[in-house]
Amino acid sequence: MKILYISPRYEGGIGGHAKRVAEKLCEHGYDVKLMQIPHIPIKKLKNPSFTIFGILKSLINREKFDAVHAWNIPSAFVMKYVNSNKKILSVHGVYSEQVEILYSKTTGILASKAELRAFNISDKLTTDSKTVQKNYKEKINANFIYLPAPLDTKKFNNINKIEKKKNQIVYIGRDSYEKGIDILKNIESKINGKVVYCTNLPWEKTMEILKSSNMLIVPSRMESIPQVIKEAFYLKIPVVATNVGGVSEIVKHNTTGILIPSENPEKMISVINNLLDDHLLIDQLTKNAFEFIIKNFTWEVLLSKYLELYEK
Repeated sequence: MKILYISPRYEGGIGGHAKRVAEKLCEHGYDVKLMQIPHIPIKKLKNPSFTIFGILKSLINREKFDAVHAWNIPSAFVMKYVNSNKKILSVHGVYSEQVEILYSKTTGILASKAELRAFNISDKLTTDSKTVQKNYKEKINANFIYLPAPLDTKKFNNINKIEKKKNQIVYIGRDSYEKGIDILKNIESKINGKVVYCTNLPWEKTMEILKSSNMLIVPSRMESIPQVIKEAFYLKIPVVATNVGGVSEIVKHNTTGILIPSENPEKMISVINNLLDDHLLIDQLTKNAFEFIIKNFTWEVLLSKYLELYEK
């Protein structure tokens, strides 16, 4: 089967997920091509330029595909012009709500209209979050397939053994407003440990730092389901995360991790410092989290769902 993937980039977030899925499908005999589209690197022009250049590229190249898979809303408008009879759209998070928070209410309204058009282009809709699935069903009666992002546990075999660094707390993600990195930086002096920021490192190096840490902190203002939480679960690193988006689907409070309110720095300080000293709770959380990830989010569990998406 010949499949085309469309995404503004193929690293981090949903773009990184797209690349990991493509690699796994290729291992199983599928021919997956990643469409590379340039864009203007200016915030307000990034998505429009990506869409325009992508549409032009699709109109020029009339190669036939068995399926085309767009990995965010702007990509769906490129997908419309690809020569394929099966069109799939995946989203992580509620696009219009994210746009409204990052830009303005007016821009959010425009994004809502773009969502509807993108959904109408698509034959199938998928999301990695039951929260997002429910939100879109209630909001516009859209029927999304719940398709979690798997963790490829075999890749961790290449991570070097590394010594733990006492009271090291790690942040992994973009240096951006929605990720809440500014909140963490503002309270850093009140945390009883050293905070390490991984915002633009290769995956292997990032995992080494995570493995050497005593805690992962996810201070986001909005999220879908961060892959780094699953990675921390597998490496048995305790997780403190804000209760936003679909985070609570995997971080079960006091069972697989600790949930805290978003934009509550005092609570964040208290929970981080208390957990650093509570070794019994850390052992319980990491044991539960590891078992949870193995049972629900590995490729061994989820591969058949992805194959069904394309073959059905």
